[in-house]
Amino acid sequence: MTERAAPESGQGSTEVVPPRGDTVAETLRQALRDWVARLRAGDLGALPIFVGLIGLALLFGSLEENFYTERNFVNLLLQTAGVATIAMGIVFVLLVAEIDLSVGFVSGVGAVLMTLLLRPEETNWPWWAAIGVALAATSAIGLLHGLIITKARVPSFVVTLAGYLAWSGVVLILTTQASSSGTIRIQDDVVLGIANDYLPDAWGWALLLAALAGQAAVELAKVRARRQRGVSHRPLVLIALQLAAIGIVGALAVWYANKDRGVPVVAVIVGAFLVFWTFVASRTTFGRHVYAVGGNPEAARRAGIDVDRVRIAVFVIAGFMAGVGGIILASRLRSVDPGTGGGQLLLNAIAAAVIGGTSLFGGHGRVASALLGAAVIATVANGMDLLNLASGYKFVITGCVLLAAVLVDAFAKRKRAASGVA
Repeated sequence: MTERAAPESGQGSTEVVPPRGDTVAETLRQALRDWVARLRAGDLGALPIFVGLIGLALLFGSLEENFYTERNFVNLLLQTAGVATIAMGIVFVLLVAEIDLSVGFVSGVGAVLMTLLLRPEETNWPWWAAIGVALAATSAIGLLHGLIITKARVPSFVVTLAGYLAWSGVVLILTTQASSSGTIRIQDDVVLGIANDYLPDAWGWALLLAALAGQAAVELAKVRARRQRGVSHRPLVLIALQLAAIGIVGALAVWYANKDRGVPVVAVIVGAFLVFWTFVASRTTFGRHVYAVGGNPEAARRAGIDVDRVRIAVFVIAGFMAGVGGIILASRLRSVDPGTGGGQLLLNAIAAAVIGGTSLFGGHGRVASALLGAAVIATVANGMDLLNLASGYKFVITGCVLLAAVLVDAFAKRKRAASGVA
């Protein structure tokens, strides 16, 4: 069996090509041995998060029968969307070993600004212009933070903590000046539909088939390109099994959602961002630079990478995605108020990235970590709500889950260092 280490996107992986004459069974056995070896080396991947999700689902399902209903499944998709979107931006910041404590209220600034521009009795902007200005504003906030951090050499913790306070004040000023009650309703149907509309049943199935076809095309293109260069690639049987697994899980999700209201439009939006940012992180020069800076900034600088530019860029991404998340959350609530972007939003977004497997030490993690971690956060909150438990229990359990994720990350990092993986 020929094998070749091919770490991608900060994740250690082994791609194998069976020599002529190897059977499918032998290929699968070799793939299993490689996977076990990576686990022993500390490259746990998404395994802990999947185990945790299954455990939480079994726990809450056994305690509350409504947890497994179709309506609750769709509700879980909706609850996951906003936090997952903001957490995608956080992943990029964590990958360069920085932190952004301002994203909660930055998302609030974007949501409030959009809502103010949409008011029919005042500005009456079209929805696309209001959203565009809001996202430009949150991206500019991220740019400002990045410039201060890199040019003034102020720690990101201090800069974004100051941003947390300042932007919370901006949200308060904008909402209270615009409305005596502080609450401003969203009246644009398109914006309201972002988190409150659902796809027709046939569209859900069509999107699933299109996603599978796209994934298959990407994987086959990678195999063809590697063969042309004469290097190893993943066995076709493993690609087929991966696509089959994705197809089965996706089909179950679409079928179950269609039994209720259908696949939420916002789930498609989150999926599109997930694909885009995953491509940026794993298939572009910028993405490779992000991992290099997070792994060893001095080595990255000596290799000719503009470290400051990369750090500024990740804060711009975090600001942009915070704006997207704020718009999604505002659409779901149908309004904004002085508390928009506050509460547990910041902690949940950071926890989602870390729980999903993004390392706090930089250089290790995936964009999909945000979605997986947000699913855990939403599952805990949803299960607690169904059980009618007090908020205190929710905080304790979420905190324990986060601590467990950090401990797993620290353990895995020591194992990777001892084995020479990272």
